[in-house]
Amino acid sequence: MSTLERMRELVAAEGGPLAAGLRDAAPAGAEARIGPIAAAGPRASADPDEYALLIETIYEGFLLHYGSSRLLADVDADLALLAGDRLYALGLERLVALGDVEGVRELADVIAVCALLVGRGDDDACEALWRAGARAVGWGAGEGYELAKALARAGDAGAADALRALDAPPARA
Repeated sequence: MSTLERMRELVAAEGGPLAAGLRDAAPAGAEARIGPIAAAGPRASADPDEYALLIETIYEGFLLHYGSSRLLADVDADLALLAGDRLYALGLERLVALGDVEGVRELADVIAVCALLVGRGDDDACEALWRAGARAVGWGAGEGYELAKALARAGDAGAADALRALDAPPARA
């Protein structure tokens, strides 16, 4: 079962308005984009499938706030905001259950910095930040990542490029 199918089952099991708004199937071309990055890292080696699921769930929360949902169909802006908050919380709750406090910190930081980027009209940098954040969860945060986040927080024009530069696959230990 794919990560997106597992996420759909997770939301369906909760019931309520989110479950009622589920698409019958993910839109064409929709796939797990962020979760596999973290799941491949040594920090996620105890349960890579859970890491893939929880990261995609948190990322779907971001998509509900600022993009197009792969999970819910035709949601109005108010429901999208509430659904996004619920998926953020659901994914972070699962990360806490794994005892990964560092991962929670990283993803909370990604959520906050993306909100800043969107507020500044630099939405395109968010995808790079999500990918870098997932890499930090799975592989550990590095100096370049922390610098790129600092540039993004400061509104530096080079932040998006610094984040994209982190997109090379990490070296395996």
